[in-house]
Amino acid sequence: QVQLVESGGGLVQAGGSLRLACAASGTGRSTYPMAWFRQVPGKEREFVASVTWNGGNSWHADSVKGRFTISRGDAKTTVYLQMNSLKPEDTAVYYCAAGSVGVRRDEYFYWGQGTQVTVSS
Repeated sequence: QVQLVESGGGLVQAGGSLRLACAASGTGRSTYPMAWFRQVPGKEREFVASVTWNGGNSWHADSVKGRFTISRGDAKTTVYLQMNSLKPEDTAVYYCAAGSVGVRRDEYFYWGQGTQVTVSS
């Protein structure tokens, strides 16, 4: 069982930056590939970025490519999402997930509770 706890969300002006962190605990916490998704009310949860267990490979949605970067800490138990050049349309609850590098929600075994990111114009 793996537990995921996100942190780092908040309110930022358009053009600003935030860094989200997801700390994993429990058995096998450092061996799972991990990802970030986001969701706004009334819409499907959408894939943002994913990274392999060792941080060697990563993927980013087209909507965030060049602005967001996913990475993995040295101990492999923390995953980060560096978000630069934020736009109002990036406003969402951001969720950390573990178990895959794919873009579908059902590929992931574990989810965090989410952290709110609000970008003001």
